[in-house]
Amino acid sequence: MIAQAFDYTQSQSLSEALNAIAAGAKPLAGGMSLVPMMKLRLAAPDHLIDLGRIPELRFILEEGDIVRIGSMATHFEIHTSTVLRRTCALLSKTAGQIGDVQIRHQGTIGGSIVHNDPAADYPGALMALDASVKLQSAKGERTLSYAEFVIDAFTTALEPDELLTEIIVPSDGPSTGTAYIKIAQAASGFAMAGAAVRARRDAGRLSLIRVGLTGIGAHAYRAHAVEDALTGKEPTEAEIVNAAALAATGVEANSDIHASATYRAHLATVCTARAIRSALGEIAG
Repeated sequence: MIAQAFDYTQSQSLSEALNAIAAGAKPLAGGMSLVPMMKLRLAAPDHLIDLGRIPELRFILEEGDIVRIGSMATHFEIHTSTVLRRTCALLSKTAGQIGDVQIRHQGTIGGSIVHNDPAADYPGALMALDASVKLQSAKGERTLSYAEFVIDAFTTALEPDELLTEIIVPSDGPSTGTAYIKIAQAASGFAMAGAAVRARRDAGRLSLIRVGLTGIGAHAYRAHAVEDALTGKEPTEAEIVNAAALAATGVEANSDIHASATYRAHLATVCTARAIRSALGEIAG
C-alpha cells in the first residue's frame, strides 16, 4: 500500500523543527516505525518534518556521573560508542540486539522510545537504568523519568507540540555488571520477552540490583519484586532462581500468535535469571 500525499520539510535546526511541530507537523526520525504505519494507512500526517540533519539532536556525551544521548543517535552509534561501552554498557549491549544491521544504521533511539512498542528492546534497559528523558517544545522544556514517560502500549507522556530531544542515563560505578537477554520472535527480532539487569556487588552482596522487563505486558516495567528479593543478599543460584520466579508478578502478560500469556510469564522468569547470572559473571570477570 502507498501512503497518502503529504508535505515534506527537512529541518536544519532544532528551533525550526520545534516551530514546525507547534504548527502541526509530524517529526520524522529514522522512519523505522512511522513510514510502515503510513504505508498501511495507520498514520496519515499532512506534513512531515525530517530531523535527520539537526546536529543538536545527534550526540553522545559523558558529563560527570551521567551520559547524555541525543534522540537522533542511531542504534549503530549507540552500540559502537566507546563512551557508552565504557560508562553505560547496558545501553550499548541492548542496541546491538535491535533488528538487523540496516535497521541499526537507520533507526534512532528517540524514534523507538516515542513509538513505545511493547516488544521494543530499549524500554527494559531504560527502566533498569532509571533513565530520564528531556522533552522540548517551542514554549519550553521539561525532564521526566523514563518510568513517568511511559504510559501504555504505544502511548507516552509526550504532548503533541513536544519533541523528545535527549535521553539521560547514569554511568556505571565500580563492580557493576550489566546484561540484556531476550527471546526474540524469529522473523521480526522483536522481544517476546527481554530482561535488562544492572547489578553492583559490595563485599559479596548485592548493593544494587535493577531489573527492567520488556515484551511481557502492555509496556516495559521494573521488576521490583525481583529487586527486593535480591537486594542486600549474596546471590546464590537458589536466590537467583527464587527471585527470577517473581519477574511477572502483578503483570497481565500479553497473549498473541507468538506466545500465550502463561508462556510469556515463563519467558520473563527465564530471561531474568539468565540476565542476572550474566551480569554477575561480568562483575566476577
